[in-house]
Amino acid sequence: MTLPAPDADTLLLRIPAMDCPTEEGQIRAALEQFSAIRRLVFDLPGRVLSIEAPKELWADVAAAIGKAGFKSESLVQPVAPEEGRQRLKNEAIRLVAALVVATVAELLAFAAPETFFWKVLGMGVAAIAIALSGFSVFRKGLSSLLSGKLNINALMSVAVAGAFVLGEWPEAAMVMALYALAELIEARAVDRARNAIKSLLELSPQQAEVLQPDGAWIQVPAKEILLGARVRVRPGERFALDGIVKTGNSAVDQSPVTGESMPVEKGPGDDVFAGTINQNGALEFEVTAPSSDTVLARIIHAVEEAQGSRAPTQRFVDRFAAIYTPAVFVLAIGVAIGGPLMLGWTWMASLYKALVMLVIACPCALVISTPVTVVSGLAAAARRGILIKGGAYLEEARKLTTVALDKTGTVTEGRPKLVAQVVLAHTLPETEILRIASALAGRSDHPVSKAVAAGLGASEPLDVDGFAAEAGRGVQGSVAGQDYVLGNHRWIHDRNQCSTELEALMFEHERQGRTVAVLADKERVLALFAVADTIKASSQEAIRELLALGVTPVMLTGDNPATASSIATQAGIAEVRANLLPQEKLDAIREMASEGKQVAMVGDGINDAPALATASIGFAMGSAGTHTAMEAADVVIMNDDLRRVPETIRLSQRTHTVLWQNITLALGIKLVFLVLAVFDNATMWMAVFADMGASLLVVFNGLRLLKGVKQAK
Repeated sequence: MTLPAPDADTLLLRIPAMDCPTEEGQIRAALEQFSAIRRLVFDLPGRVLSIEAPKELWADVAAAIGKAGFKSESLVQPVAPEEGRQRLKNEAIRLVAALVVATVAELLAFAAPETFFWKVLGMGVAAIAIALSGFSVFRKGLSSLLSGKLNINALMSVAVAGAFVLGEWPEAAMVMALYALAELIEARAVDRARNAIKSLLELSPQQAEVLQPDGAWIQVPAKEILLGARVRVRPGERFALDGIVKTGNSAVDQSPVTGESMPVEKGPGDDVFAGTINQNGALEFEVTAPSSDTVLARIIHAVEEAQGSRAPTQRFVDRFAAIYTPAVFVLAIGVAIGGPLMLGWTWMASLYKALVMLVIACPCALVISTPVTVVSGLAAAARRGILIKGGAYLEEARKLTTVALDKTGTVTEGRPKLVAQVVLAHTLPETEILRIASALAGRSDHPVSKAVAAGLGASEPLDVDGFAAEAGRGVQGSVAGQDYVLGNHRWIHDRNQCSTELEALMFEHERQGRTVAVLADKERVLALFAVADTIKASSQEAIRELLALGVTPVMLTGDNPATASSIATQAGIAEVRANLLPQEKLDAIREMASEGKQVAMVGDGINDAPALATASIGFAMGSAGTHTAMEAADVVIMNDDLRRVPETIRLSQRTHTVLWQNITLALGIKLVFLVLAVFDNATMWMAVFADMGASLLVVFNGLRLLKGVKQAK
């Protein structure tokens, strides 16, 4: 993992004893008291922790970490990637050497003569293996015992020390070597899951080409580029910052941020995001956010925060482990003492069984099973443009029974389009009538007029004299000395130009939720144009997927009933509630929740904010670059695709399945070996090998979620 470069409020600590997710959890718990900590970034293989917090807290933070049993030292800058890789390589070599030496100790115990010399030699070889494995486990275990905490390190320390005292020094060496190697592998596996998100940091270039006051273009570090600066991106280059296109046209690959598989056409006025890739044309854009606050940076930050939170299953496992570990410790003491007194076992045999039980009981696989699974699920979602802001939402999404949907911008495009045009008079050529309508509409800022102009397309412009807009009615002007109006139903009616046939035609379009604009001269109506907010291509499929999952879609909209019903029918939504104010949307969510339904709200994150906050899970749509949406919602869909909602539910179902697979595997394997230990069929090194195997099994099972989920066929 590459740690972020430190700034004025970043404390870098090297913590030698922090080498597995268990220690990470302990450190997180120790730092929960500091609400001013904004960000924690753990590099387990490198044993480095990055803490974003005010400088005045640094001493207290370091003290809290020390009180938790972890010594730390400050770093001026992150460990260089090459140095980190070399350190990891050296550690792996050391642990493999420890395993080889431990194997030699086992062979000596098995094959060497039962003489004093060979016993001393075997003990010496075993001691070398333990030394190569590192004494950090003993230090952490002793610290835990002194503080009254019975954790994994405490169990391992007691077990290894006890085995050595009993003369089972080969097994003590093997246990330490296997345990240390397993910790390294686990740390790397968890890091792999995190790197699925951390690798996004590398998508944004460190420099960008910026326009200077003298007209020159020079490379400037991205961190130094100010808001409002003009930046140029050539074909094939990545965007270093967020911005708005000022000049140029190109297709942009937005998959790193939004998960969209197809490039998106960009031109003047369009948003662009850091980390995306310019395809085929040069673009110049104006910077709208500093490098620390780009959409990409906020995604990474939000996922990091989500990783630090505890999902329901993870909280259950933590509580279970807190009871399970001391209980097994007490049980092992009972076996060590009760075996000779009640079952006639020898003291040596009873003590050995107790030590084997301690090794088997280590809840490492159990503890590691949940965080790696949740992190993998969060990373898989982020790769698809789904930002889930906590493991709790990832788990709980599977329970949803109802999804409430805003209409505009969620089910529909949110932008009116010309959907129908009818030429009603033939006093002029049809092309000429359409040119006149385009000339009038093109000079208006009204959304309906703009939609008409865009729908009619570019043509040779006509001169318009005396152009004027009539509020609430439309626009008017003269073309070639002839007066024309492009107005709404009411204006045409007030001009006494409505006929029975025209009224019927307009009513039919209005019944479908369309807005009508009519072109007329002084004598007659020339043409009719129908404008509507069109349904997204993906909405129908998304609704079908929700219904297939057993989830009921409900439309909640402030629009009129006719428009709402028309859009709902097209989308396949049976239940519609229209003419709703934001408070009424909130009331609708509460009403459905009171009926025992698990309700999600999907909206734009602004006027739907109350409902988003109240729902079991709030999904913000169309929110790339919108702070409000990211703050109000629990899940942010970065690419406006409603299909990401059922995809989130399927991922939640898959995550839940993998979590309980891992818990069952971890506990099942331990139960089997506990039985074997009682009946003298399990040795200590076999026990730790099983523990390591269980840990790796649940880790790699959890990592399968990185692939995400596909729609069921």
